[in-house]
Amino acid sequence: MALFHSLSDGTRLTITRRLASGEARVADLVAELGLAQSTVSAHVACLRDCGLVEGRPQGRQVFYSLTRLELLDLFTAAETLLAATGNAVALCPNYGADAATTETQEVAR
Repeated sequence: MALFHSLSDGTRLTITRRLASGEARVADLVAELGLAQSTVSAHVACLRDCGLVEGRPQGRQVFYSLTRLELLDLFTAAETLLAATGNAVALCPNYGADAATTETQEVAR
């Protein structure tokens, strides 16, 4: 379950999907995602701590990549499952888009 929790954050999922296409530095991810450096660094650190991402130092820079290419198989399987269920996941009252909006509104109160 920790694997799915580590990927449950949209930013971490986006980072892993980006790293699926090749290694990147935090600066590259910041530019591509439009997020603060500290935010990207924290998410990369989380993924590294979970063993999903590793860093390759080169001089003063660190290039990050996925540690396990099986993660790509997981993404493919998830996309296949979502395609098979149609809109059922998006419409789910507990976890769908409306649930996320409701949760965000409750946190803001």
